[in-house]
Amino acid sequence: MLKVSVRKQLSAFELDTEFSSDSGVTALFGRSGAGKSTLVNAIAGLVRPDQGYIEINGVCLFDSSRGIDVPVERRRVGYVFQEGRLFPHLTVRDNLNYGYALAAPAERYADFNQVTDLLGLEPLLERRPANLSGGEKQRVAIGRALLASPRVLLMDEPLAALDSARKDEIMRYIECLHAQIKVPIIYVTHSVEEIIRLAEVVVLMAGGRVVATGRPGEVMGRADLREHTGIFEGGTVIDTKVSSHDQVYDLTTLGFAGGSLTVPGVDALIGESLRVRVRARDVSIALKRPEDISVLNVMQGCVVDTVTSGGSACLVRVDIGGVILTARITRLSADRLALESGQEVYALIKAVSLHG
Repeated sequence: MLKVSVRKQLSAFELDTEFSSDSGVTALFGRSGAGKSTLVNAIAGLVRPDQGYIEINGVCLFDSSRGIDVPVERRRVGYVFQEGRLFPHLTVRDNLNYGYALAAPAERYADFNQVTDLLGLEPLLERRPANLSGGEKQRVAIGRALLASPRVLLMDEPLAALDSARKDEIMRYIECLHAQIKVPIIYVTHSVEEIIRLAEVVVLMAGGRVVATGRPGEVMGRADLREHTGIFEGGTVIDTKVSSHDQVYDLTTLGFAGGSLTVPGVDALIGESLRVRVRARDVSIALKRPEDISVLNVMQGCVVDTVTSGGSACLVRVDIGGVILTARITRLSADRLALESGQEVYALIKAVSLHG
């Protein structure tokens, strides 16, 4: 359990945040300048709040009212930055052992072999950082932070400097890390894809304040938060389970509260959980069920509301069995269809992205 309530004045910028989370991966999400890195630095002890408290798993790290301010080196906080920040004169093995030596023997829970196996570091152990790729450096940085057996792992936009292939590689390791080591992770990002793939709880920040907290589907699907989440990247996040596989056509059916989705074949077991992201721009609206079309997913629902924010776009929210699906269409199309709350419509889902 992480409990944070801090205020810090930095010149003209004021950080004034409060949130709590008991989930494995908590993402601090927001645009540049929202205060995400300042908040993470306060948790790490690199920034001293003017007032407030920080508590991790019942251990108080900071409390201005009680005069508690645990030094950085005693907080047992692992920190992974945008760049690996490895010691260039040490081998990968020695960089990892440096992290291991930081933990008191009685507090160690991370095992060297377990961490190197988990992060695929065995072939790299005798190399120096100059001979590593960007993705390899980040894996070593994560391993070094883990081997210090931290109470919490802070990751400040660890994928920002990587290309798309390396980003996908590191995200898979982070998924495995959370599943096997169980260390709480505070993950800073302004990437929607990283939020959808990794986060269990999203803390949405803007202007130094927490705007919303909740599961990715709750936060990313709220129309009133489009100003902060982005109208173009907006959409719906659906938690599904694998229902069946069609071996003939290589398709998979995913069940959820509002029905089912048919997607290209997924290498997953029946009953396995998958998170689906449906971009608002990939959803069309029809008043009647279309016939003779190539779109596989046509779902019946009721219009919740329509939201315009200037320009040509209109967001239409449709209730499908309790799941709110968002479509991004033109204002012209919305007027032609005369959409209004409570109206029965059909949502055509043209594409989805899947995350295990």
